[in-house]
Amino acid sequence: MQNSKETSLCGDRTYELFFKAQARALRNFLFVKFGEMDLAEDLVQEAFVKLWKNCDKVNPETAKSYLYKIAINLGISTKRHDQVKFKHQNIVMHQNDIVTSESPEFLMEETEFKEKVKRIIANLPDRQRQVFMLSRIEKKTYKEIAELSGVSVKAVEKLMHKALLKVRSEIGDI
Repeated sequence: MQNSKETSLCGDRTYELFFKAQARALRNFLFVKFGEMDLAEDLVQEAFVKLWKNCDKVNPETAKSYLYKIAINLGISTKRHDQVKFKHQNIVMHQNDIVTSESPEFLMEETEFKEKVKRIIANLPDRQRQVFMLSRIEKKTYKEIAELSGVSVKAVEKLMHKALLKVRSEIGDI
Protein backbone atom coordinates (compact mmCIF):
# COMPACT_ATOMS: atom_id res chain seq x y z
CA MET A 1 0.00 0.00 0.00
CA GLN A 2 1.44 3.37 -0.99
CA ASN A 3 1.41 6.32 1.40
CA SER A 4 -0.60 9.40 0.55
CA LYS A 5 1.42 12.55 -0.06
CA GLU A 6 0.39 13.93 3.32
CA THR A 7 1.74 10.95 5.28
CA SER A 8 4.78 10.21 3.13
CA LEU A 9 8.03 12.10 2.78
CA CYS A 10 7.13 13.06 -0.78
CA GLY A 11 5.33 16.22 0.27
CA ASP A 12 7.59 19.25 -0.10
CA ARG A 13 6.81 20.60 3.36
CA THR A 14 7.18 17.20 5.08
CA TYR A 15 10.48 16.55 3.35
CA GLU A 16 11.76 20.04 4.19
CA LEU A 17 10.87 19.59 7.87
CA PHE A 18 12.54 16.18 7.90
CA PHE A 19 15.66 17.67 6.29
CA LYS A 20 15.82 20.49 8.82
CA ALA A 21 15.36 18.06 11.70
CA GLN A 22 17.98 15.54 10.55
CA ALA A 23 20.65 17.19 8.38
CA ARG A 24 22.84 18.69 11.09
CA ALA A 25 22.84 15.60 13.33
CA LEU A 26 23.60 13.37 10.33
CA ARG A 27 26.48 15.64 9.25
CA ASN A 28 27.98 15.57 12.76
CA PHE A 29 27.61 11.80 12.95
CA LEU A 30 29.31 11.36 9.57
CA PHE A 31 32.10 13.74 10.51
CA VAL A 32 32.83 11.64 13.58
CA LYS A 33 32.55 8.39 11.63
CA PHE A 34 34.72 9.41 8.68
CA GLY A 35 36.79 12.28 10.12
CA GLU A 36 36.28 14.75 7.28
CA MET A 37 33.79 17.62 7.39
CA ASP A 38 33.70 18.15 3.61
CA LEU A 39 32.99 14.46 3.08
CA ALA A 40 30.31 14.51 5.77
CA GLU A 41 28.55 17.46 4.13
CA ASP A 42 28.71 15.80 0.69
CA LEU A 43 27.35 12.55 2.10
CA VAL A 44 24.43 14.35 3.75
CA GLN A 45 23.47 15.93 0.42
CA GLU A 46 23.79 12.65 -1.48
CA ALA A 47 21.80 10.73 1.13
CA PHE A 48 18.96 13.25 1.07
CA VAL A 49 18.89 13.15 -2.75
CA LYS A 50 18.58 9.36 -2.65
CA LEU A 51 15.88 9.62 0.02
CA TRP A 52 13.94 12.08 -2.15
CA LYS A 53 14.19 9.78 -5.17
CA ASN A 54 12.77 6.94 -3.06
CA CYS A 55 10.41 8.95 -0.88
CA ASP A 56 7.36 7.00 -1.99
CA LYS A 57 9.00 3.71 -0.95
CA VAL A 58 10.23 4.82 2.49
CA ASN A 59 8.04 4.63 5.56
CA PRO A 60 8.29 7.92 7.54
CA GLU A 61 8.87 5.96 10.76
CA THR A 62 11.98 4.30 9.31
CA ALA A 63 13.17 7.26 7.24
CA LYS A 64 15.86 8.29 9.73
CA SER A 65 17.51 4.87 9.85
CA TYR A 66 17.17 4.58 6.05
CA LEU A 67 18.88 7.96 5.67
CA TYR A 68 21.74 7.05 8.02
CA LYS A 69 22.25 3.68 6.31
CA ILE A 70 22.45 5.34 2.89
CA ALA A 71 24.93 7.94 4.15
CA ILE A 72 27.12 5.36 5.90
CA ASN A 73 27.20 3.12 2.84
CA LEU A 74 28.08 6.06 0.59
CA GLY A 75 30.83 7.06 3.01
CA ILE A 76 32.29 3.57 3.14
CA SER A 77 32.32 3.41 -0.65
CA THR A 78 34.02 6.80 -0.84
CA LYS A 79 36.64 5.83 1.75
CA ARG A 80 37.41 2.57 -0.06
CA HIS A 81 37.80 4.47 -3.30
CA ASP A 82 40.10 6.98 -1.59
CA GLN A 83 42.25 4.19 -0.17
CA VAL A 84 42.68 2.71 -3.64
CA LYS A 85 43.62 6.12 -5.03
CA PHE A 86 46.07 6.65 -2.17
CA LYS A 87 47.79 3.33 -2.78
CA HIS A 88 48.12 3.83 -6.52
CA GLN A 89 48.84 7.53 -6.74
CA ASN A 90 50.85 8.15 -3.55
CA ILE A 91 48.73 11.14 -2.58
CA VAL A 92 50.60 13.46 -0.27
CA MET A 93 48.69 15.22 2.48
CA HIS A 94 49.18 18.97 2.51
CA GLN A 95 49.06 21.17 5.58
CA ASN A 96 49.05 24.92 5.84
CA ASP A 97 52.48 26.36 6.43
CA ILE A 98 52.60 27.86 9.89
CA VAL A 99 55.23 30.46 10.58
CA THR A 100 56.82 29.89 13.96
CA SER A 101 60.12 30.45 15.63
CA GLU A 102 60.80 26.69 15.73
CA SER A 103 63.62 25.20 13.72
CA PRO A 104 62.83 23.82 10.25
CA GLU A 105 63.81 20.35 11.46
CA PHE A 106 61.33 20.53 14.35
CA LEU A 107 58.56 21.76 12.04
CA MET A 108 59.25 18.95 9.58
CA GLU A 109 59.20 16.32 12.34
CA GLU A 110 55.99 17.78 13.78
CA THR A 111 54.33 17.70 10.35
CA GLU A 112 55.46 14.12 9.76
CA PHE A 113 54.15 13.11 13.21
CA LYS A 114 50.75 14.71 12.58
CA GLU A 115 50.49 13.01 9.19
CA LYS A 116 51.40 9.66 10.70
CA VAL A 117 48.77 10.03 13.46
CA LYS A 118 46.12 10.97 10.87
CA ARG A 119 47.10 7.98 8.75
CA ILE A 120 47.01 5.63 11.76
CA ILE A 121 43.54 6.84 12.75
CA ALA A 122 42.30 6.68 9.15
CA ASN A 123 43.51 3.08 8.87
CA LEU A 124 41.68 1.89 11.97
CA PRO A 125 38.71 -0.37 11.25
CA ASP A 126 35.53 1.71 10.80
CA ARG A 127 33.95 0.95 14.17
CA GLN A 128 37.22 1.48 16.08
CA ARG A 129 37.82 4.79 14.27
CA GLN A 130 34.27 5.92 14.99
CA VAL A 131 34.55 5.10 18.71
CA PHE A 132 38.02 6.64 18.94
CA MET A 133 36.95 9.91 17.32
CA LEU A 134 33.72 10.15 19.31
CA SER A 135 35.68 9.66 22.52
CA ARG A 136 38.84 11.63 21.84
CA ILE A 137 37.64 14.32 19.45
CA GLU A 138 33.98 14.80 20.35
CA LYS A 139 34.60 14.08 24.07
CA LYS A 140 31.58 11.74 24.25
CA THR A 141 31.19 9.28 27.13
CA TYR A 142 31.18 5.56 26.43
CA LYS A 143 27.47 5.51 27.27
CA GLU A 144 26.76 8.26 24.70
CA ILE A 145 28.87 6.46 22.11
CA ALA A 146 27.01 3.21 22.80
CA GLU A 147 23.66 4.94 22.25
CA LEU A 148 24.84 6.60 19.02
CA SER A 149 26.36 3.40 17.68
CA GLY A 150 23.61 1.04 18.79
CA VAL A 151 25.97 -1.23 20.74
CA SER A 152 26.59 -1.95 24.42
CA VAL A 153 28.93 0.10 26.61
CA LYS A 154 31.08 -3.04 26.95
CA ALA A 155 31.41 -3.23 23.16
CA VAL A 156 32.46 0.43 23.08
CA GLU A 157 35.08 -0.26 25.77
CA LYS A 158 36.49 -3.17 23.76
CA LEU A 159 36.55 -1.16 20.53
CA MET A 160 38.27 1.75 22.26
CA HIS A 161 40.81 -0.57 23.88
CA LYS A 162 41.67 -2.13 20.50
CA ALA A 163 41.91 1.30 18.85
CA LEU A 164 44.22 2.63 21.57
CA LEU A 165 46.45 -0.46 21.37
CA LYS A 166 46.75 -0.02 17.60
CA VAL A 167 47.45 3.72 17.80
CA ARG A 168 50.02 3.28 20.57
CA SER A 169 51.82 0.45 18.79
CA GLU A 170 51.99 2.41 15.52
CA ILE A 171 53.11 5.66 17.17
CA GLY A 172 55.81 3.73 19.00
CA ASP A 173 57.43 3.06 15.62
CA ILE A 174 58.24 6.73 15.04
